[in-house]
Amino acid sequence: MTKIKEIKPKTHEHEIQFQSLNIIKPILKAIKEEGYSIPTPIQEQCIPIVLKGSDVLGCAQTGTGKTAAFAIPILQLLETNRNYEDKRKIKSLIVTPTRELAIQIGESFAAYGRHTGIKHAVIFGGVKQHSQVSSLQSGVDVVVATPGRLLDLMNQGVLTLRNIKYFVLDEADRMLDMGFIHDVKKMIAELPKKRQSLFFSATMPQEIVTLAATILNDPAHISVTPVSSTVEIVKQCVYFVDKGNKSALLLDVLKDENINSALVFTRTKYGADKLVKIMHKNNIKAEAIHGNKSQNARQKALANFKAKTTRVLLATDIAARGIDIDDMEYVINYEIPNISETYVHRIGRTARAGAEGTAISFCDADEKPFLKDIEKLINKKIEVIEDHPFPLIDHDPVKPVKQPRQKRSTEPGKSKSHENNTKKKWYKALKTSR
Repeated sequence: MTKIKEIKPKTHEHEIQFQSLNIIKPILKAIKEEGYSIPTPIQEQCIPIVLKGSDVLGCAQTGTGKTAAFAIPILQLLETNRNYEDKRKIKSLIVTPTRELAIQIGESFAAYGRHTGIKHAVIFGGVKQHSQVSSLQSGVDVVVATPGRLLDLMNQGVLTLRNIKYFVLDEADRMLDMGFIHDVKKMIAELPKKRQSLFFSATMPQEIVTLAATILNDPAHISVTPVSSTVEIVKQCVYFVDKGNKSALLLDVLKDENINSALVFTRTKYGADKLVKIMHKNNIKAEAIHGNKSQNARQKALANFKAKTTRVLLATDIAARGIDIDDMEYVINYEIPNISETYVHRIGRTARAGAEGTAISFCDADEKPFLKDIEKLINKKIEVIEDHPFPLIDHDPVKPVKQPRQKRSTEPGKSKSHENNTKKKWYKALKTSR
């Protein structure tokens, strides 16, 4: 395995330009139109390697710019190696865990490839397949897909993977978390053995390492952190507050006119919907995005938030890695996640590509252990905001109530055999009730 040392951000005087990466003019023009001139570390390392034809194993956290790191070279390889006899056969496949992420990767291919002849389609579940099938039948070079809908269309004979030359598995650890690994393995079995594969994951648990070994052939290993690590560049603070006062505290925080828009994370779908109603009652434009919303509703909510016609977007963790919005300065953890890595993914929605960002967290007594775990993970104490109108009063977390133990009968005349018979009847009744 070719191993590349972990990349550290370069100082300005050593920063290179995209022109030095041997990118063809049509793509370079599109990159400039997007306002990019200096590649991120993963782009600087990954683009030349992919253009040379090597497989890549990338350990890349959120905010590193990895979508461009694989989209740009794949577009260039497809454009420069175009075979008109294979016109509109699917030659590149990008698989990603969520619909939101698939759509945004598709937008990146559209943006960087706007001056090429490369066509792409995005396919995902949760919507009718007709328009997606029509796109595929008209002929595309690149497919960006979620695993479920991809396998479904394959089983229907709508598409085939036999012509794939460039394969990308993105957010592999998220695939594992969401239970997609078996679907991914089925899909990989249908890919041609002769292909170039790129594998990206924010973390590398053993199961992911094992999976990577079955996909990649002598890969270059790239490991990077964001341009400035999320936990370093994001301004983080925490408010200790009783659970019942969190909505009031949120309204108080949103009185700050500097918060033009905020992405607010809740633990449950119900909690997100409830907060939307509270926002509306207080004349704050808000929408929710979660698994119970239709795909059209979710995309409309995202579009409104991006356009800043919606000030507050309430989201469950389905969006923790799937939302990519430029210049989003505020993320609010209405509830602290019980998985520390989820906190990092959430706050990674802000301070992207070196921009500023602020992460505000509301912590009740029950969530204090979660906060402690997060601080241990990021190796940093989060600043506590004590001067606010809803300080934590009940500092003791709720303790689970233990069921009282069944006492033996002490009534006279009750034998042990009678007690045992009583227990048997009780167990029988319990089993019947279940």
